[in-house]
Amino acid sequence: MHSRIPASALAAASILIAGALRAEVARIDAVTLYPGSATVERVLHIAAGSTRAVFECLPGQLDARSLQVSGPASVRIGDVNVQVLEREVAGSCDGALRERLRAAEDDLARAQADVQSLQLAQTWLKTQAASPPMQGAASTPAAQIGTTAEALRRSAQETLTRLHQAERTQHERELALKRLQAERGSAQGAKVAVVRVTLATPAEADLRLAYQVRGPSWSPSYRAQLDTRGAQVQLERLALVSQNTGEDWSRVALTLSTGQPLAATQGPLPRPWTLDVPPANPPTVQRERAAAGAMMAMPAPAPAPAEDVPPPSLDVATVEGDYATRFVVPQRVDLPSGGERATLTLGTQMLPVTLRVRTTPALDATAYLVAELPALTGVWPAGPVQLVRDGASVGQGRFNPGAGDYARLGLAFGRDESVVVHADPVQESTASGGFTGARSDRTIARAYSVENRHAQPVQLQVLDAAPVSQSDKIRVQSSYEPTPATTAWGNQSGTIAWQQELAAGATARYTARHVISHDEDVRVRERR
Repeated sequence: MHSRIPASALAAASILIAGALRAEVARIDAVTLYPGSATVERVLHIAAGSTRAVFECLPGQLDARSLQVSGPASVRIGDVNVQVLEREVAGSCDGALRERLRAAEDDLARAQADVQSLQLAQTWLKTQAASPPMQGAASTPAAQIGTTAEALRRSAQETLTRLHQAERTQHERELALKRLQAERGSAQGAKVAVVRVTLATPAEADLRLAYQVRGPSWSPSYRAQLDTRGAQVQLERLALVSQNTGEDWSRVALTLSTGQPLAATQGPLPRPWTLDVPPANPPTVQRERAAAGAMMAMPAPAPAPAEDVPPPSLDVATVEGDYATRFVVPQRVDLPSGGERATLTLGTQMLPVTLRVRTTPALDATAYLVAELPALTGVWPAGPVQLVRDGASVGQGRFNPGAGDYARLGLAFGRDESVVVHADPVQESTASGGFTGARSDRTIARAYSVENRHAQPVQLQVLDAAPVSQSDKIRVQSSYEPTPATTAWGNQSGTIAWQQELAAGATARYTARHVISHDEDVRVRERR
């Protein structure tokens, strides 16, 4: 007589067996992204009584020295071993990519089916329009011909429109599939790392693994929108994020940092500076020994530094530190591997500015609108900036608040066509001077005029260069009308700056006269 096993017991046994066969997968929980590298944190749930934890399918380029394993106080952590394998050997690591490929193939198949069905409908409509009436069939009443033709026209128009959209969708699906196929091709031959941790745990817990990996990066960019009436700039911080580590970042807590883990941690130190008198003509043997000793003492060539990977952009919390700025994205984000780029908004500030119209007539008889911004707190890495003036784009520039000339140069927002600049032809002459005519006097005269055609005054800044002598054999005398605000703009000797408020409809004139004197036999080297 056979005893029957209850169905509930069979179900419980099957659940236990499935749980034993299914290995727990470590998920990526958080990523801190730097320019050129990232710190990735994975979490693995371990059962009570576990003696080993395995983190699989990690990027092969992870820095083994950066591994950090942590867990609750009840978990005792022992040895941590790292093994690097070919991706083909660790076959389980391609599961996510295979699923994405299948999904892309299914999307393409659906798009192709839409296109083919619409093409069939279009062919049927053409046949109906071109086919003659059936023999013996009653002719269409004249009153209905127009209605039938209009219905046919509308059906054809709708079919052609939908066909165009379906063909566009099919093209997009084909490109998406090609990108994934290229990603699979680049992954072939790549390596993956496996981290095994020996541990002891009395109860189930979450084990956390952190490691650094080169390659993923974020680069800063900015958008500056100038309101000329309100004299203020809305400055938006953006981040362009990309990663190609071979592991998808799905629903991760993302933090961007301006820190530089790949940069040198210490600057060069001064070398000894000694003075000595060399011996007078040492014998040949001594010279040879000295040369041989020098060769032996020469240090081995230093290994070439690792080549930094170039940095391939939501309210965001900004944490200002003394040495770095961190941007914490509030919601979890998805960033698949494969080089896709995401643009994140890191924050917006409204800044008061001083507006100036700047021109350098000797080089370019054009006026440009410049906004001088106040000093900014925190770390602002240099990056490109999109420039918008009163709602209209004026191009791109370079934004670098950390540069020494940031406050002086400001941000230029394109041409000011309502300020007309004119440069007169340069007047230049040379004459002999001195009692014997042995000196040469060269006179250079420049003149500029600026007209303000705005309906309101502007703060005008006219820049020019004056010759600066670097030898006591050359003398320079300069005179200006009117007197410039400075002859060393930006602490650079010889850079002249006139500054004034120019009334609406007014014209200002500026002149500079330079006399360069030197002996006739002195050869002057002039650089501009």
